[in-house]
Amino acid sequence: MSASVEFRRTTVPEIRARKGGTPIVCLTCYHAHTARLLDKYVDLLLVGDSLGMVMHGMETTLGVTLDMMILHAKAVMRGASRALVVVDMPFGSYEESPEIAFRNAARVMQETGCTAVKVEGGARTAATIKYLTERGIPVMAHIGLTPQMVQITGGFKTKGRDPSEWPALEEDAKAIADAGAFAVVLEGMAEPLASRITHSIPIPTIGIGASPECDGQILVMEDMLGLNPKPPRFVREYAHLGGEIEEAVKAYAADVKSRAFPGRENIYPMKKGSSGG
Repeated sequence: MSASVEFRRTTVPEIRARKGGTPIVCLTCYHAHTARLLDKYVDLLLVGDSLGMVMHGMETTLGVTLDMMILHAKAVMRGASRALVVVDMPFGSYEESPEIAFRNAARVMQETGCTAVKVEGGARTAATIKYLTERGIPVMAHIGLTPQMVQITGGFKTKGRDPSEWPALEEDAKAIADAGAFAVVLEGMAEPLASRITHSIPIPTIGIGASPECDGQILVMEDMLGLNPKPPRFVREYAHLGGEIEEAVKAYAADVKSRAFPGRENIYPMKKGSSGG
């Protein structure tokens, strides 16, 4: 009998057990070097399909492919050793049927080594979530503002500001919890509703533009670092790297043009006793 393997990475049961406890720290991540920096401080890294907009300049997430998600997820997995890594299932990879969703999700997990996948939608995706979890694929759900539905909704619009919307969103939350999701992202949701949902379902809620009452919070890393010139209202900028990067590039360009760079400390001399041609 083979020896048992000890998990060094945060596990799905550990995240689920944080319901009502110490808030879960989450950030998006798309590259190996930033994964290494974030890994010590976050519980969960999301390789979000937001990479289409953040990394590739797309207007929406709809153009992101499964191959793109796998490529970025592999990079994140190389950089992170402690945080649980979740990978977004992109538009068109899970909606057609639970069977196709399983095939694509299994490919993501096999090729990247990630722990879980995330799918958007509430009651309409409950059957798919149940199908995946029963076959060994942990699923994080995503309700409220769902970016993959932007063409139907007509934009990135906050949900739940009108109380008439509450019953459907509450049903979404109950449906995905009953289906076996281990956590759910609440995005762009009016605070009272997000708080109400958090206290009504048995799985952790991860807020982004939702409520401080959520069991955890997530932001797009580039937003919180000040790289987005027009961040959403819900973002708190913890740095302003956009301006710093511009100033650094400006200084570099000036040094190159004036021949101040490279200096002697930046070049390789000949070996002692040798002569150049």
